[in-house]
Amino acid sequence: MNPAISPRHRRYLRDPDVLHAGLVSLLVLLLSGGLVWLAYLIHVCRIAARSPLVPPRRMVTLVFGRRLQGGRPEHDYRQRLQRALALVQGARIDHLLLLGGCGAGQCSEAAVGKAWLLQHGLPRQIRVELEQDSTDSLENLRHARCLLQAGTEHAEPPPVALVTSRYHLARCLLLARRLGFDGVPVAAEATLPLRPGYLGQLLTEASYLMWIDLGMRWAGLIGHRRMAARIS
Repeated sequence: MNPAISPRHRRYLRDPDVLHAGLVSLLVLLLSGGLVWLAYLIHVCRIAARSPLVPPRRMVTLVFGRRLQGGRPEHDYRQRLQRALALVQGARIDHLLLLGGCGAGQCSEAAVGKAWLLQHGLPRQIRVELEQDSTDSLENLRHARCLLQAGTEHAEPPPVALVTSRYHLARCLLLARRLGFDGVPVAAEATLPLRPGYLGQLLTEASYLMWIDLGMRWAGLIGHRRMAARIS
């Protein structure tokens, strides 16, 4: 196995349900001549371009983490934290839930994010919770759901604002709704970046979204309960 492949990706490559969904997605991609993937790309770009910078009302705000560089937030993660800080300073939110677990030998993304926010003026009276056990966006949301439902009798989690990079919003929104969240996307960047590297991220997200969505649709069609339960 290539040592450059992360443990998280190695885990997925060994997962029969993930590989099953990937095979279905590949088959649909080939049979459609790429048109289905193009439709997902258009959807990712539309969500990325049109998502607002503020939630429509006060709600719990989930801030998605990202890998750390030298124990510090890298560029995309800083933008997400800056957006959360702007929402707090604009009196738009009063409850933050920072998402992100630990890398090898590092503090959690969530803990580093909280430290960054406090260093940059986050009022200490703002309620901040940390989700520190996840390794990907699905686990982020699943653990967040548990935290938000803990100590309550509500069957569904409260409405949430999903703060992340524009390229990442469509995937997070899909996963959140599959998990029962009433989720609203909130973009980290002021506008959709047009640099070439960002286009590559949008292309990658379209592939992820197709893989996840077609896999779930196929699982429902054939009655594959174990696969369907992966995002529930």
